[in-house]
Amino acid sequence: MMGLHEKLVEIFYKAATGSKKVRILLTPVATVFFFIYLSLFVVVSLVVDKFLGFPKFFLTPLNIIVSMPILAIGVFFLLWSVLHFIKVKGTPVPFNPPPKLVATGPYAYLRNPQSTGWSFIFLGLGVLFQSISLIFIFTPLFILLSVLKLKTVEEPELEKRFGKEYLEYKGKVPMYIFWLKVEAKKRLPGNIGNKGDGG
Repeated sequence: MMGLHEKLVEIFYKAATGSKKVRILLTPVATVFFFIYLSLFVVVSLVVDKFLGFPKFFLTPLNIIVSMPILAIGVFFLLWSVLHFIKVKGTPVPFNPPPKLVATGPYAYLRNPQSTGWSFIFLGLGVLFQSISLIFIFTPLFILLSVLKLKTVEEPELEKRFGKEYLEYKGKVPMYIFWLKVEAKKRLPGNIGNKGDGG
């Protein structure tokens, strides 16, 4: 009998490999739920700041000056990632992913540049809103939940869908941090071709 983890992997796999009509219908629904999920991190962090009486972390206008480049990096990662998905007729939504592994753009350096982008955006919003909770609690929480989701659902689904091709890519490219790529390369037996993922 399949556990919850296996059931979720199977649901994502069936959706990603199912009919195009179903995938198109699921895409806007999943997008709305995802943005609600993201919004909760910001809203809850501001409520926590107020409830616990946390002081403002950056004074105005320093918060604006510091947050702008951080937000710009996050938006850049997101747009760069989405562009390379669109090129192969896919979307960032796991239910309607690209039909092949993506190795171009940010996916040549990170397995999950979209979550990296959102992490920068949360950090930038934390600075902009002067929120201690968003910077030090909810941004790390988002990263932790993203890693758990990738490890338990998205990556097993990608392994099931793409097999050895994805495993080779996974062994070569780090999930989040650029400089780990060098260490990952050292661990590999030989030169493996760079194939990207759909997450």
